[in-house]
Amino acid sequence: MQHKLLSATRITSDKVVNDAGEHLGNIHDLMVDLDSGRITYAAVSFGGFLGASEKLFAVPWEAFLVSSDDKTFILNVPKQKLMEAPGFDKNHWPDAGDTKWLEEVYRYYGCAPFWTCA
Repeated sequence: MQHKLLSATRITSDKVVNDAGEHLGNIHDLMVDLDSGRITYAAVSFGGFLGASEKLFAVPWEAFLVSSDDKTFILNVPKQKLMEAPGFDKNHWPDAGDTKWLEEVYRYYGCAPFWTCA
């Protein structure tokens, strides 16, 4: 079995589009659950000009598909849904240990939190 691997450095700044081809933003950072070693969410940057007024959105890792060229991540949501998603300022990140907040983020994108699955 061949594993497909990408470095975190390579993933950050990759483009995020929806299945309609609309540019939704870029992956700003990855948050890793230290207990399981799994990526909990990607912080996707959206909006602003040259980083000013840029808003970040926590998107569950399971919500992404990787394009065949491994350079674009596909998030199957309309641009408006991302614009209305709960987001945060790049200088004020949410408490990563806030399980209730994470569960709400997962529900927003239609994903089951991996830590609640048997």
